[in-house]
Amino acid sequence: MGFRRSGRRHEDTPAARAPHGEPAVELRGVRRSYGRGATTVHALRGIDLSLPRGSFTAVMGPSGSGKSTFLQCAAGLDLPTEGSVRLGGTEITGMNENELTELRRSRLGFVFQAFNLLPSLTVEQNVLLPMRLAGGGSANQGRARAADLLARVGLEGRGGRRPAELSGGQQQRVAIARALVTRPDVVFADEPTGALDTTTAAEVLGLLRDAVDSMGATVVMVTHDPAAAAHADQVLFLADGLIADRLPRSPATTVAARMTTLTARRTPAPAAA
Repeated sequence: MGFRRSGRRHEDTPAARAPHGEPAVELRGVRRSYGRGATTVHALRGIDLSLPRGSFTAVMGPSGSGKSTFLQCAAGLDLPTEGSVRLGGTEITGMNENELTELRRSRLGFVFQAFNLLPSLTVEQNVLLPMRLAGGGSANQGRARAADLLARVGLEGRGGRRPAELSGGQQQRVAIARALVTRPDVVFADEPTGALDTTTAAEVLGLLRDAVDSMGATVVMVTHDPAAAAHADQVLFLADGLIADRLPRSPATTVAARMTTLTARRTPAPAAA
């Protein structure tokens, strides 16, 4: 299932509003270390990356490869030890916490494995929460925007329900609508299908794919699932805090084979008897 088309013009999308050629996400020399001395953990060892607007990127890697740290640093949830991060053309590395909070509210969207909907709010109120926190638009504009997005994700007329009245897949659709409500520069998705069955996961991934194709969204998704990564324009493979490999859009079997090869390279050979 994909997004329904709306009457909103393409020039109102983040990709069209941005300066020509400005990347959605740009990391230069990003390193992130934890601890000191002999116990230092080098989670990221020097990431150089530029992701264009209106693109869908999947990030994969073995356990401990730096995927979560990459997402946190790219989204301004954590600050790198060294290097530069730019989102939508804005340098965020030197921002204070208040500035980062404002950036996340108004210009970034997030989709997590656990949905993170507020049970006391209606579906519509959950979708509108980022817009209200950012202080953007009138109440009528917000409700119209929420109704449009809920229709796009197949939940038309369900804005008055509570999250507990919805299935897991429907709750994740609400989370996608919420992530898109401010027309963010980037949507960061962290294992968005990890709690869903295969069929529902495919529907949710189709929505993320269509958000890129029909709305000009930029999606960066961390996943362990080759079937999920197959929806992306490119797959980045992290290993030991570095980008070890990448693939253009490929079938799940190709992604899985590349992941197997990468994991095998990191597995020490057994000692001789």
